[in-house]
Amino acid sequence: PGVVILKSMPSDAAIWHNGKDTGEKTDHLMELPTGTHEIILKLSGYKDITKNVYIKPEGFFETKSRLKKEPHIPLTEPTFIDPVTGMEFLYIPGGKFVMGNIFGDGNEVERPVRQVELDGFYLGKYPVTQGEWFVLMGNNPSGFNKGKEYPVECLSWNDAQAFLELLTSKNNGRYNFRLPTEAEWEYAARSGGKQEKYAGCNSPDTVAWCYKNSRETSHSVGKKLPNGLGLYDMNGNVWEWCQDYWCDLYPSGAATNPKGPLAGSWRVVRGGCWNSKTKEVRSTSRYR
Repeated sequence: PGVVILKSMPSDAAIWHNGKDTGEKTDHLMELPTGTHEIILKLSGYKDITKNVYIKPEGFFETKSRLKKEPHIPLTEPTFIDPVTGMEFLYIPGGKFVMGNIFGDGNEVERPVRQVELDGFYLGKYPVTQGEWFVLMGNNPSGFNKGKEYPVECLSWNDAQAFLELLTSKNNGRYNFRLPTEAEWEYAARSGGKQEKYAGCNSPDTVAWCYKNSRETSHSVGKKLPNGLGLYDMNGNVWEWCQDYWCDLYPSGAATNPKGPLAGSWRVVRGGCWNSKTKEVRSTSRYR
């Protein structure tokens, strides 16, 4: 192999090699096999720099780059459209809320009730659809393969991670796509942490496809009413993965941007689905 060293001004730009994040920063020595390589330098707030480098056997290559500033979407923009799939994201302003079994009618795993503070974030306006999944992944694993506006389903948590990793890569790492944390999901479902049993109201029929009204099938996204933030299908239709590992009980005490346990055997799902009972599609309900 040959050796490459990349320097940037400002320093500490992330190094992407052939479409993947190396986890290294500039000023790091890299060994690369003989041949042509695409190297991209990325730094938040600056335009990416792409270099095609040819490595000779046992050769040495050094390059220096000055990054140019690039304005990014400010966190006050109400919507963001992903240029790859066309998915629409809504900005969820940060704030404080009481998370968990606020109505006293939930399960033990929804306790203890605790105060949580979150930073602002973007969340998909709808569940990911079969059409959006197909555009990126080239397949459709859904059991209800009825059309591109139906939510994609029959996905493992790892399937979701593969989708997110490819989506981030296709956007050249400019945006970081991930699943919401469990706290972010509940805060968003409850219209910014309001005292709502369901997403936008205290009655499931207007916002959720569930056992009593679904006719035993999923439905096209956006056919029920949105919640107070403009999000659709947070309750019912299909289960939604969260980023967190599962915990049997919440940690006690207030928390800021909680991310769940550091390890575990299960991941969290939220929202219930087309064959869930009304109790299971409450916004505080949680399962693994």
